[in-house]
This record gives sequence, C-alpha cells and structure tokens, in this order.
Amino acid sequence: MSEQLHALSTSLTLKQASHILDACLAVRQQEGLLPLAVAVLDAGGQLVAFKREDGCGVMRYDIAFGKAWAALGMGMSTRLIRDRLANRPAFQSALACASDGRFIPVPGGVLILNAQALVVGAVGVSGDASDRDEFCAIHAIQSAGLGCEPASHQSEWRNASL
Repeated sequence: MSEQLHALSTSLTLKQASHILDACLAVRQQEGLLPLAVAVLDAGGQLVAFKREDGCGVMRYDIAFGKAWAALGMGMSTRLIRDRLANRPAFQSALACASDGRFIPVPGGVLILNAQALVVGAVGVSGDASDRDEFCAIHAIQSAGLGCEPASHQSEWRNASL
C-alpha cells in the first residue's frame, strides 16, 4: 500500500510574497528612501518571505515582522491601529504583552487582500519613517495584483520624519 502525499493549500504563495518583497525594495530605491527590511506573512501569521537590505539595523526584522503580525492580529492596518489606540496606551501595552512583544502599532503593517477582499496575509516594512514604509508596502502589494488595507497611502508620506 503506497502512501500519497498531499500538498497543503496556502493563503499566499511564495511567488506572490517574492513579488511583493522585490517590488517593495524597487519602490524604496526609486524614491531614494533608507534601506528596508520587509516581512511577508500568510493569513496564519507564518513567515512566507523576508529580505533585509544592506545597511539596516539589527532590529529591523523584528519591527517589520511585528508590524505585519499586529495587522493580522487586529485585522486592520497598523496605521488604523495607531489611530484607534492613540488614547489607549494601557491597551496597547496589553496587546504587546499578549503577542510576546510582536505587536508594533505604527504604519508599515499592511493587510494583503485577495479578489474576494479576504485577508490572505500581511506585509511589514521597517527602515524609514513609518508612513514611508507603508507607502512602499501598499505599492508593492498593488503591483502584485492584490488588494490591501489601507487601500491608499497617506497624502503627506514624503514629509514623514524619523
């Protein structure tokens, strides 16, 4: 009796995640932003792909992962988390504890949506100002033919400072 192995279904393919990574870094370079670390997670919070450009600090992976993780954990972009929880620091601290420190509630964590507007993953970007990180993530996701939340970047993203 032979055993048959079955492939598992994934919410986000490696091909899609790789496209998002490369597009994010291309946008960064085109806009002349600081070096980035980019983490792409599937809907279950598992890392699908990651790249860190030369020149990034050693914490950039943890920050990028934490932004994507926070977006998935709360079901909204980290920009929206920041805005909704701005006056609730105790709750933000509780979320950071509940997530073993993987909760980074600043822009740069963007949900990835499929054609049915279902969340299939998230991108976390770290390296420049948070609004600039988010700009790169949104453009990269859209270039992969996927939707995202938020659907558009902040209008003043270029003026963001570290």
